[in-house]
Amino acid sequence: MWRNWLHGQLDEIEKQGLYRRRKVVEGPQGPEVNAEGRRLVNFCSNDYLGLANHPVVAYAFRQAIGRYGAGAGAAHLVCGHTRAHHALEEELAEFTGRERALLFSTGYMANLGVISALTGRGDEVFEDRLNHASLLDAALLAGARLKRYPHCDSAALKRELDVSGGKRRLIASDGVFSMDGDLAPLPALAASAMQRGALLMIDDAHGLGVIGEGGRGSSALFGLAQDDVPVLVGTLGKAFGTFGAFVAGSADLIEFLIQRARTYVYTTALPPAVAEATRASLRLVREEPWRRDRVSFLVQRFRTGAARIGLQLLESDTPIQPVVVGDNRSAVRASEVLLAAGFLVAAIRPPTVPVGTARLRFTFTARHTEAQVDGLLEALDGLPPEISGRDRLENRSASTGTPPISAGVSG
Repeated sequence: MWRNWLHGQLDEIEKQGLYRRRKVVEGPQGPEVNAEGRRLVNFCSNDYLGLANHPVVAYAFRQAIGRYGAGAGAAHLVCGHTRAHHALEEELAEFTGRERALLFSTGYMANLGVISALTGRGDEVFEDRLNHASLLDAALLAGARLKRYPHCDSAALKRELDVSGGKRRLIASDGVFSMDGDLAPLPALAASAMQRGALLMIDDAHGLGVIGEGGRGSSALFGLAQDDVPVLVGTLGKAFGTFGAFVAGSADLIEFLIQRARTYVYTTALPPAVAEATRASLRLVREEPWRRDRVSFLVQRFRTGAARIGLQLLESDTPIQPVVVGDNRSAVRASEVLLAAGFLVAAIRPPTVPVGTARLRFTFTARHTEAQVDGLLEALDGLPPEISGRDRLENRSASTGTPPISAGVSG
């Protein structure tokens, strides 16, 4: 019975153009990777600052293995909380301008732990419709009532809050939306939370290290501090180039999570060597602002080139630059054509994005070259319109009178 059911489900996934296949990568992350037996230019990594294979970070990792060994051996609350973990938490708190920080094994576990600790039955969690799956799952796991408002629609959120009957209310949003690359309206969210007695939580996985003064993320970009964004979540496997996640906030918040966040209490601590490697990458984030400048330069080069060849991009100034294709199979086919041309680009399909908005998601890092960006644009220019999204742009422009490229698309 189970075998037949599983086989049928896989067949259905394949028919819908939603089947996902892993590519085996040989060697370290970088602007080029060895995958599928070929050397490919990599435009789908979240290693935005190019730190995943930085020699200073790798050296810190190797040295820490000599000192701490390969694993933590236990949960933080048992005997797994090392001096390396503690130092990293203190440095992350200082970096984000918060009183304290707390390490988690992954961003998914951080979001699950925070929301399930802070809310429960009788409470309400308000979330952007394009939030990361971990934020949505967390509210459901907590047993709170989940209310989703239209993407970046702070007015709709206010209306929902005004009629809310929850005992406690939590607003949770991505800072930078991972599949669209746009920013949440953080000042409006912070104002709504303060005016209506709600708690604001921002998952800044794709903002920290990349945007804002000193790379301090979307909150810093808008000039918001701990009182404005009391719960800040960040991941270490993107701009910081390592692995893991953290929550930063007030001393009371962090102490409460130590006591009540199940995904913290009941999980083995990160390997101490990862913590030491992250301390090294955090120093590079602070000391080498040129990395952020380089990413911004390459993003603008790509956007200018995309406009020139008639590709419609979503409104984003972050390293995440999506081209909405629409149809699942067309997105997969476009990814395959680019792969044949030597470019590794992910086709993003439902349920990661809404139905009908399958896309190519390009990401740019500090280690990409101008020649690689130009080569990608040349390959995109050669894609047939039906698999590049340009036919959707032409149809939209013909029906609305909107000039090509100036029209944004909401994912």
